[in-house]
Amino acid sequence: MVEMEQEGEYAADFLEEFLDVADIDGDLDIAVVNERPLVTITSELASSNLKLLSDPETVTALQEVTRLAVQMKTSEISRVILDVSGSRKKREEELEFLVEKTLQKIEETDKDQHLEPMTSYERKIVHDLVAEAGYVSESEGQGKDRHIVVKNS
Repeated sequence: MVEMEQEGEYAADFLEEFLDVADIDGDLDIAVVNERPLVTITSELASSNLKLLSDPETVTALQEVTRLAVQMKTSEISRVILDVSGSRKKREEELEFLVEKTLQKIEETDKDQHLEPMTSYERKIVHDLVAEAGYVSESEGQGKDRHIVVKNS
């Protein structure tokens, strides 16, 4: 089994090469968070073109390509998480707002609420937020259609 630090190193090597080929400025940092390798790309340069990659959908796509590159190297499924210019924090804030709105809607309608499909990492965040608020959530669906249903407890 590949150590998480090694998985992060493989991911960082791939991303560094990707940034070089795409001529995008960025500094990489590797950590292990919640038992998953996390690679963070940032830039201190005001003129950095890193913002080209910071859209959440772009980050998700680049994360998937990075996971595939690591998987090719290790022959094991990768769970690398990628953060570009604080995109993860921004997405977590969006998910917090989504959960607040969803819980309000449950209070108003007393009906289960189906959320849009999201990644397993995002679903974990939502499940945790819902549980903290005293509600129940479960994942439904398969593959890219996997989503969360939030219920009144």
